[in-house]
Amino acid sequence: MANLTIRKLDDALKAELRQRAAGNGRSMEDEVRVILRDAVHQRHGFATSLPQAGGAAAEPGPGDVSPENQTAFVSDRPSTARITLIVGGGIAAYKAMDLIRRLKERGAEVRVVLTKAAQHFVTPLTASALSHQRCYTDLFDPQSEFDAGHIRLARDCDLIVVAPATADLMAKIANGHADDLATAILLATNRQVLLAPAMNPLMWANAATRRNVDQLKRDGIVLVGPNAGEMAERNEAGTGRMAEPVEIAAAAQALLAPPSPRPLLGRRVLITAGPTHEPIDPVRYIANRSSGKQGYAIAAAAAAAGAEVVLISGPVDLRAPDGVTLTRVESARDMLDAVEAALPADIAIFAAAVADWRVASEGGQKIKKGEGGPPPLQLTENPDILATVAKLGDDRPPLVIGFAAETENLLANARSKLARKGCDWIVANDVSAAGGVMGGDRNTVHLLTKSADTVDVESWPLMTKDDVATALVARIARELEVHQS
Repeated sequence: MANLTIRKLDDALKAELRQRAAGNGRSMEDEVRVILRDAVHQRHGFATSLPQAGGAAAEPGPGDVSPENQTAFVSDRPSTARITLIVGGGIAAYKAMDLIRRLKERGAEVRVVLTKAAQHFVTPLTASALSHQRCYTDLFDPQSEFDAGHIRLARDCDLIVVAPATADLMAKIANGHADDLATAILLATNRQVLLAPAMNPLMWANAATRRNVDQLKRDGIVLVGPNAGEMAERNEAGTGRMAEPVEIAAAAQALLAPPSPRPLLGRRVLITAGPTHEPIDPVRYIANRSSGKQGYAIAAAAAAAGAEVVLISGPVDLRAPDGVTLTRVESARDMLDAVEAALPADIAIFAAAVADWRVASEGGQKIKKGEGGPPPLQLTENPDILATVAKLGDDRPPLVIGFAAETENLLANARSKLARKGCDWIVANDVSAAGGVMGGDRNTVHLLTKSADTVDVESWPLMTKDDVATALVARIARELEVHQS
């Protein structure tokens, strides 16, 4: 029988054939022989279970060919993301095994490559059992390289994830080395690469590593982490911990998502978030329960929509969203100064819960408790940031949006605030204790917008704060589109 000629197949068929062959641990030519033999045996009523490597019989699966439709394994297979996961040699390699599960939970098909160093921490058997795929370890594996295995692993995927990415592995990638299977794949790929660095804090801070990181970013490689925390070594802490598997899986999912529309591209958006702290003395201050989550979510949604986002935040325990310029402030006066410095803007969204009052005279020393009872605190009004910006002249943003956090008479108070402040829209929400909005992750809002001499009210259902942010940004984009047309 003449040799099979794989190269004459069309590209789609070859891609599916490679995937099937890799899953069964066979070369592409051997896989075609199995498919043809299956078809002949089925047509003549023979048993369809054929021995696999090791002599075990293979049960028919969803990829097996029927006599009625011998290309079903190509056309009927579900479309899933294909990820090549390269595991570097660090103690965090054990977390990569959990990452396999996290990626598969999101519907991905994962093929694992273990470096030689990684095999000191986890075994190919473990990776194979979790991924339900053959695990690859050797650049010169004759079974894999029969059909250019490292090229297939580099191209027959939608994304390459390296976790953990050790300092040595990152140095090799940055400088184009290809002396093992992992680096050969990374040099031969034309797919997006996501790295999850993991190393000792001093290694991460080393000038050589910093140069390599800069080069990797210039080359278009995306990094997730590292995080700060305790290291495996005793008494070692700092930045160098590999990002958690759920974080890496989320980053991979974001890279695999289809490009989202960017309706705010070219727009500058100014957003305030969080509480303000108004000092009483060097120790005490006046504050409120705002977590900043809603404002940060709006900043993330606006950035995802393509906007240039400046986020001015009071004291909160939140990380700056990707692609957002963050300025941290303490008091209402600090926030106003930062807002004015950030102008001009196309859109200004004031989600911060700014304290209405501050102490008229801040104590220079801690106020002591005395026998005469609590000291009197004379209060004075803080600057009204929303009204100040809404009533600007030439520097006023074309769309100014305020927030109304109320505990009673929600819509009546929001209407009053809309008229009093001079802004264009008000997002009203009930922040009474029963609602759990302050510090929580969900919100129910009403959007009040001016329409000629009337005020229109849109009542939105209970949503997560992320969903509220996405809906608000979409509503802004529609408004801008109407005014442009």
